[in-house]
Amino acid sequence: MMSPSIPSISESDLHAYVDDALSDARRHEVAQWLAEHPEDLLRVQAYQSQNAGIHQIVDDVLDEPIPLRLQEQLSAQKLSVQSQRFFLSYGSLQRIAAGILFAVICGAGGGLAGWNLHATQNAALAINEQGHSAGNQADNQTDSLPHRAAIAHVVYTPDVKRPVEVGSDQEEQLVKWLSKRLGSPLKPPKLSAKGYELVGGRLLPGSSGPVAQFMYQNASGLRLTLYASNENKSNKDTGFRYLKEGQVSVFYWIDGQFGYALSGNIDKDSLSQLSMLVFEQLQPGSVPIPPETQAR
Repeated sequence: MMSPSIPSISESDLHAYVDDALSDARRHEVAQWLAEHPEDLLRVQAYQSQNAGIHQIVDDVLDEPIPLRLQEQLSAQKLSVQSQRFFLSYGSLQRIAAGILFAVICGAGGGLAGWNLHATQNAALAINEQGHSAGNQADNQTDSLPHRAAIAHVVYTPDVKRPVEVGSDQEEQLVKWLSKRLGSPLKPPKLSAKGYELVGGRLLPGSSGPVAQFMYQNASGLRLTLYASNENKSNKDTGFRYLKEGQVSVFYWIDGQFGYALSGNIDKDSLSQLSMLVFEQLQPGSVPIPPETQAR
């Protein structure tokens, strides 16, 4: 039973606890609350895992130099927020650039990493309102596909309570819903031959429309995600390509307007075999070109 001396804890308190943005006294109260509410403790642990995974992917941006284009724009104009002029430090600009990059990659999926990231994105929007460019999206759909897929994998696979929007027990409804939203027939491949069963799926924002994510899990709890987008404008080839984003391995390929990316925290060879199984079910009788390695 909860101690009567502990005030009620809100969702904002949980996010602030994850982001280490509470006073010592309030943090102690939240810690007491979590000790007596295991369901909230699981949520906080999931948020912490999401943050850690996202940092693995985007933190390198903080060490990159500010783009020359942005430096030139900043030297030509002074920024104003709420009509007050101020000067942004070099470190602040780096963090705003990281927030912009994350917003570009995740589209409308902002806010998932906690309130600190939310504040960073607001700062980036303040710059945009003054006429400054937030940067362009990836040069082409193929290059952005694995990055988006990796981040979606990192964000949703640690989720304990709701990793998917529609579970595998409603697979027929899931298929109809995602197919309707993407405007193309879509069905999750079967990976049981490799020990992975469908958990379910969800709809995500892409660069110009909705994309689908299917999630799989094996007996040991390891999860894979298949990211499917129909935003590709031209069929370049069906060759497999491989990227490693932090700890996440991604095999991806293009088929007409569709792009697919299979992501997992597993070794390259194992993921390659699973990707072949996915490809064979999506394109019966076809043989994909061997992967082009682009590990990062």
